[in-house]
Amino acid sequence: MDGTIARPRPLLALFVRLLAAFALATMGMMVKLAGERGAHLVELIFWRQALTVLLLGAGLALTGRLAMLKTRRLGAQARRAFNGLFGMIFTYGAVLLLPLAEATTLGFTAPVFAVLIGMVLFGERIGPYRWSAVVMGFAGVLVVMQPFAGLHEGVTLAGIAVGLVAPFMVAVISHQLQDLNITENPWSIVFWFAALTTPVAALALPFVIAPHDPVTWALILGMGLVGAAAQMLLTTSLRFGSAAVILLMDYTALLWASFYGYYVFDRAAPASLWFGAPLIIGAGLLIAWRERQLARSRVHSGG
Repeated sequence: MDGTIARPRPLLALFVRLLAAFALATMGMMVKLAGERGAHLVELIFWRQALTVLLLGAGLALTGRLAMLKTRRLGAQARRAFNGLFGMIFTYGAVLLLPLAEATTLGFTAPVFAVLIGMVLFGERIGPYRWSAVVMGFAGVLVVMQPFAGLHEGVTLAGIAVGLVAPFMVAVISHQLQDLNITENPWSIVFWFAALTTPVAALALPFVIAPHDPVTWALILGMGLVGAAAQMLLTTSLRFGSAAVILLMDYTALLWASFYGYYVFDRAAPASLWFGAPLIIGAGLLIAWRERQLARSRVHSGG
């Protein structure tokens, strides 16, 4: 492959995205377990990024495709890497501070934040459909977290705040990725994000690294490997299908997060999650549907 858009294969894209959702939920479970066993957030981020550099670089080298890592916009890659590192801190922080299912559910608000960012930063006009989605999404957050009715076990206001900053950063980064994808290869974007942030995490590593038992090291290594695989699966899924089509598969991560929460952490998801999560997921699907409708109307109008 030369990095060009592959022939659309919707069923393959859905399957690969399904695997990506499973990998992301599994990575979250390993992050939480490793954190409970004493691994610091900075350690987890360092190994996640360092292993991505090694695996992706080695894989492309072995297949003779290192040229795919060339970039013409290192400054833009660096800005994306800075925001990505900031976002990763909050994404992992949410997993460490909140129960896994709740942290995963809050992550689904990224499309809602994307709509608000588009309005504030890019002057996009937001119609009744997308405004309804915004209201629906945040209503879902209130139903899940119940901040005014007494927080349920394992949920704190700090955790909620961190859990909402994480999808906000995902939305910010999505605008940067759309711009980078115009000129850059997807593999280049993934590689430079990891390559530029690994040294930054390494600088902080001596202040937080601690000895771990073999099980904790196995969790850290597994987290890095599964995280790198998830990144590659996400990128691959977009080669074979549009984001609007495969969005639904992302929400299956909640099923895996709930499974891990019950069987690994001995905590069943509260009833409020199953009432609020459909609102958040519905908001994301409504936004995806509306974006598709608007894109079609622009094509038909020649705009």
